[in-house]
Amino acid sequence: MTEYEGAPDGSGLAADPALDMLAVRRPSASPAEAAILAAGFPVDPREMPGLIRRVERRMPADAETVRLALVDLRRRGWVARLNDLANRAGRIWIRRNEAEAAAAAIGELEPEDAVLLAALDAAVATRLRGLGPTPEAALEAMAAELLESGGGALSADRHAALSREVAAAFGLRGEAAAGFIDRVGAIESRRRREARDAEAASRAKRREEVQRLRDWERSLVDFRALPGLLGATDKEVLKWIGGGLIPVARRIPARGNGQEKWEFDPTEMTALRANIPAWRETDTREIKKRPGAGTGNGIGAPALKLGRGANAAVARVAALDRYAGHFATARALNRRITLVTGPTNSGKSHTALDRLSTAESGMALAPLRLLAHEFREALASRGVAASLSTGEERMPVPGSRHLAATVEMCPFHNPVDVAMIDEAQMLGDRDRGAAWTAAIMGAPAREVFVLGAPECATLVRRIARLCDDDMDEVKLERKNPLTAASKPVALGDLKTGDALVAFSRRDVLDLRAELVKRGKRVAVVYGALSPEVRRAEAARFRNGDADVLVATDAIGMGLNLPIRRVIFSTLRKFDGEGRRELNSQEVKQIGGRAGRFGQHEEGIVSVLAGGGSPDFIRMMLAAAPGVPEDLRPQVQPDADIVAAVAAEIGSDSLFGVLARIKRAVLRTDDPNYRLADMTQAMAVATAVDGVTGLTLLDRWTYALCPVDERDNGVSRLARWAIEHGAGRPVPPPMAGRLPAPERAAREELERAEKVHKRLVAWRWLALRFERAYPERAEAEAETSRLDRWIEDVLRQQRRSKLIA
Repeated sequence: MTEYEGAPDGSGLAADPALDMLAVRRPSASPAEAAILAAGFPVDPREMPGLIRRVERRMPADAETVRLALVDLRRRGWVARLNDLANRAGRIWIRRNEAEAAAAAIGELEPEDAVLLAALDAAVATRLRGLGPTPEAALEAMAAELLESGGGALSADRHAALSREVAAAFGLRGEAAAGFIDRVGAIESRRRREARDAEAASRAKRREEVQRLRDWERSLVDFRALPGLLGATDKEVLKWIGGGLIPVARRIPARGNGQEKWEFDPTEMTALRANIPAWRETDTREIKKRPGAGTGNGIGAPALKLGRGANAAVARVAALDRYAGHFATARALNRRITLVTGPTNSGKSHTALDRLSTAESGMALAPLRLLAHEFREALASRGVAASLSTGEERMPVPGSRHLAATVEMCPFHNPVDVAMIDEAQMLGDRDRGAAWTAAIMGAPAREVFVLGAPECATLVRRIARLCDDDMDEVKLERKNPLTAASKPVALGDLKTGDALVAFSRRDVLDLRAELVKRGKRVAVVYGALSPEVRRAEAARFRNGDADVLVATDAIGMGLNLPIRRVIFSTLRKFDGEGRRELNSQEVKQIGGRAGRFGQHEEGIVSVLAGGGSPDFIRMMLAAAPGVPEDLRPQVQPDADIVAAVAAEIGSDSLFGVLARIKRAVLRTDDPNYRLADMTQAMAVATAVDGVTGLTLLDRWTYALCPVDERDNGVSRLARWAIEHGAGRPVPPPMAGRLPAPERAAREELERAEKVHKRLVAWRWLALRFERAYPERAEAEAETSRLDRWIEDVLRQQRRSKLIA
């Protein structure tokens, strides 16, 4: 760097910057430095190195060129100043990109704060106008965006300040602005009041139900009290407990080497006294021969006359311990289950679809909306028109007797000839496993084809026994070999037809960015993308418009792709609780997507250099099918069970009903079933229990709505429920103005993906509450717009904000 005279240490920096600028240039000064000095602008010595670099890129440089370079240099400081001013004013809705846009619009060398703020106001106004067609819509969208981003609800003062900015952005002045601000302020006050009231009512209901459970627990007695309560001997009481005639209200696990403690409800014991003469006349052997006793199917189970609300009575009306008997239509049919197991690329779906297409009526149940669409298209290619039913859409075909649906949409009361249930290994899934239990037990078909990985066989056999259904097993082999590569693959060695697998959206986009920099055309698939975008990206890869596919384990189900090699970027994943190694089923399911039969002679599975050992992949591919840790299928209540339990305990609290089901309906040591995880349903129940205007089953429907708790899904449902309960229409989420795809940054892509997921939940509710969610056409249009925009963003193959 050129030195300037005037600094005693030879650093070139005089004590006075003005003197420094007047310093005599040494002969070694560069042309850029000369141009800066000639321009005569005051420059802080700390700015000089950066300014020199900028001017050097613009040579030859006149005074205007130097001025523009100096403005460019100072913009970063202006952005920091604007952010500081916005924070001090409590304008939490201002984002960094708006401060950057404001700084970019300023051409002065030393702007005052007023100039900076005027430019910022203009940038924010542009954004606000892009959020909606009206001031009301823009304000609603901005407030929702702040809430969804984790910033919490706006205070009354900040909401009023934001209202003023929105009014100014839309050109409202004088009385028009005042009227708008007063109107939206009144609406916001009403919402706050309704939210507080609903929250208070929910807390009161929860306290009441918790107290009721505690009172009941305190009322329980141990075995020693039963002879006196029943007027029987110890021996008789033990015999009746063993025969299932006396219900155990609560089992307390043993500590150390002690015995499990049993407690009984004295109210239930009093109700049972009338049965004792009949029990004494009945031989114990005949009690054990009762139809349905111990089988788990619920047919002919002994009816106990118990007190209203007693725990055993609650368990009886819910009948989750006799879950198979809950599906009356299926039990009335002479069903035969055909379990078809095999690895990926073994033709399981093809076999079942061929049989389904020849039946007069049938249904194909899929784990994903994407797969339901593919099943519908597969039936159409076989000459069979099928209707479609998923959580968020219905496509009926008049006269059709075939249906393609997601598993949760299984119609349990419409008998068909053949049913097909795919991906049965999902029986073990913590969140959705109970839906597969219900579908396999309740599919009302004479022939039921259950398809899955070999790991599902044990649970499906168990379900067939509980249903007393005959079962055949068909075991298929992979159509071409699947082998583990001998050595890792370097990122630069990826070739056309390869799929690179990561386990987070961030990693997928990072790997995509690196590959794009290396000149690769890349398609991506990950869980946050809609089925439509996934199919579009898959089509790009399939058609040769992309060289490499980068994906999460979302490719493990529902996409048939011409993948040559599957390459894991890492052999460890975060499963919601911690990082762990992939298990054999995951390696086989994901790695098995390599080597599509008919397109490749073999499939190859490898790992990215630095991501793990090929020996681990080889070991996982060779591993025998695992056996589930818990062989009991998961079950969960449905609307009928919720209504029955509510009637039995005399409560309108959804939280109370679900708490009682968790506590009393299904023992943790039940030999046949286990209760599915109800954490999210309980969270929603707590949030909506105090909403007025909604029935118990309305609230239960909200508890079933698919939402992402990490995206404030539960609190959003509560807000929608309040509007619904008050009789006001719930507007669909909107993304507002979207930037040009080539200028989209990652945070903008993520925001669009989140709005899309919120629209999925909104459309799910719109199918169940048409009057409360009337704007279905608008929601579908916004969904389609986001699908197109997201796909356009992902198509960008040159360096952009997305890959920078």
